[in-house]
Amino acid sequence: MEKKILVLLCLLPIMLFAQNPKKKQSLEELYIIKNDSLTIPLDEVIVLDKREFSSDTERRYYYWYYKKVQKAYPFARIASDTLVEINNQLEGIKSKRKRKKKVKEIQDFMEGEFSGQLKKLTRTEGRILIKLIHRQTGETMYDLIKEYRSGWKAFWYNSSANMFRLSLKKEYKPQEDPLDFIVEDILQRSFINGTLDKREPKIPIDYYKLLNQYHDIDVEQELTIYIDKYLK
Repeated sequence: MEKKILVLLCLLPIMLFAQNPKKKQSLEELYIIKNDSLTIPLDEVIVLDKREFSSDTERRYYYWYYKKVQKAYPFARIASDTLVEINNQLEGIKSKRKRKKKVKEIQDFMEGEFSGQLKKLTRTEGRILIKLIHRQTGETMYDLIKEYRSGWKAFWYNSSANMFRLSLKKEYKPQEDPLDFIVEDILQRSFINGTLDKREPKIPIDYYKLLNQYHDIDVEQELTIYIDKYLK
């Protein structure tokens, strides 16, 4: 049974600084050509082959991890959106004291807004979230804490996370880590079926290249190794 990651209550609100800004609706451009017909530019449509599983066990493992990614990703998306928003708000504030006050005000709001949800994260969801924070912001949780709080707090929070076999310095590397690829595969399929709201990553990811690289990945084996190493 996975332990609840209470320590994330102290870690995540540092990044989740403001309300999730509403996504702006873009208008499709219309081009009138000589014969009076209209050409409407549409978003690219991506079609993926249905994922095949070698056994029922592999399917169960995949969808177990699928649910974990679905739970963690929205927090990473909010963190990404919010970092943009908070930087915009701080741009016109020159005083260090006022900047610090503004960050503190928004941080307090976010702690009250999300603390109940973060309490429910499991160790696996916390691990995935740390990776996805890096995917969506281009920075590790450790660096973000160091940037917005202090180096000492970053060290202390990372030491606390280590007690749960978590590291705030972890980066998202699907080209090197099979588990990260599984996360990316789940994300891409979730974006396509509309179960997750897509945000472009801040790090370069070539998903189609990854599909070829991990064509023969054994999901059951990779997740079994993970469970034996971190959850037992």
